[in-house]
Amino acid sequence: MSTDPKLADGIARATATRYGALSATKDSLSCGRALDVAAPCPGEYVVDLGCGRGGDVARAALLVGPLGSATGVDGSERMLAAATEALAGVPNARVVRSDLSAVALPDRCADVVVSNCAINHAPDKGAVYREVHRLLRPGGRFAVSDVVSEEPLPDSVRNDPEAWAACYGGSIPEADYLAAISGAGLADLELVRRTEPYEKGGVRIRSITVTGRRPVEEHP
Repeated sequence: MSTDPKLADGIARATATRYGALSATKDSLSCGRALDVAAPCPGEYVVDLGCGRGGDVARAALLVGPLGSATGVDGSERMLAAATEALAGVPNARVVRSDLSAVALPDRCADVVVSNCAINHAPDKGAVYREVHRLLRPGGRFAVSDVVSEEPLPDSVRNDPEAWAACYGGSIPEADYLAAISGAGLADLELVRRTEPYEKGGVRIRSITVTGRRPVEEHP
């Protein structure tokens, strides 16, 4: 999906403003429990896309133990500052500032990728899921909780940066969302959670949690 550069810039600024303010609050920023669904094991390497204040990164680091590690990725400086503070003294955890569609981590570095209510902010969901594919080792798994819309959103919402920052303007229909995942080469998709729809900003959305894997054998 292509997005007008002016709109993309507006989305980035509105999202940075909203999440910069939320970095100092105790409000939950999640729309699911992707880490619990992914169930990291000792010795695994976990990447959390859109890690926010780092709560799931800290939990992942504990779950994987000293032989594993956890890395949080976020684009907000203030969120990452809060995460860095929260992760002080956790030797197997770190954070990286990066756009989710071009993550500053090496190929095939992760056993597990998780994300909670973050990919909806990306104008190009397919690009983010291509990064998920790139980051995962063959056979590696992901669990993502995110927001989808019941119907394609009207232009009045799609073109409103504040709606994107509020976690509904960037939502797309569930079928399109799943197509973006499978189109990135990820397989064994399973919809493990779907909430009842609710209204936000005059449109109807719902939260879903999806799991899947990077195939062990891939064909050109």
